[in-house]
Amino acid sequence: MANIRIYTYEEFKVGKTILMENSVGHYLVNVMRAKRGDLVALFNGKEGEWRAEIIKIGRGKASLTIREQLRPQSESSDLWYLFAPLKKARMDYMMQKAAELGVSLIRPIQTEHTHMDRIKWHKMEANVIEASEQSGRLTVPKLEDMIKLPELLKGWQSDRKIIFCDEVGDADTMISAAEKFKGQADKWAVLIGPEGGFSKEERELIRSHPAVVPITLGHQILRADTAGVAALSLWQATFGLYDKRLSVTGIRGE
Repeated sequence: MANIRIYTYEEFKVGKTILMENSVGHYLVNVMRAKRGDLVALFNGKEGEWRAEIIKIGRGKASLTIREQLRPQSESSDLWYLFAPLKKARMDYMMQKAAELGVSLIRPIQTEHTHMDRIKWHKMEANVIEASEQSGRLTVPKLEDMIKLPELLKGWQSDRKIIFCDEVGDADTMISAAEKFKGQADKWAVLIGPEGGFSKEERELIRSHPAVVPITLGHQILRADTAGVAALSLWQATFGLYDKRLSVTGIRGE
């Protein structure tokens, strides 16, 4: 069995040899202490998962030969995660959890209370790739550029619903919303506000949008990263049950 999973942009074919170098090569050789003959699982988000064997080890690099396919590519949930950027440690945490919870796209949203105008995209990408490798999923979430909230809503696709986690006002529970929209919508996004919440004007703008479905996460006031994990978990546990394309995901320890 392969104990190491690696995401790569390479295409797969039995007998093909792939050179792993730079950060991936360093991870294999210096972090995981891989040696010749070890097996590695590879995926590229398009062709499923494949077993490869390390045939050569160098300084910070390794050559692998593709041996066989382990799993065919399967469909994943079409769920977007829209959020106001957080402070560094909580941002890293949220990117990892969003990937583990199966989102297909991640996009930062600039709001009136957003206190960050620049994002370390390489760090975001590294976090979602690592989480995807460790969680066993066959895809890596797509990362989109940050956009202002009004621009996002103005250009929104009519066939995708937005779950607005509203901490103020009347809103459905995730379970009741899942029942209401069962069989009616299969494209969704979860929208999480910034630290300090949305402004009054932003809330009115969001709730007036025809694609928005206000959802309550309970009576407690949650931190933004906690609200994100809660909302994504609830979506998978409710809406995910009605999506026949999705396979059941297991739970694994660290």
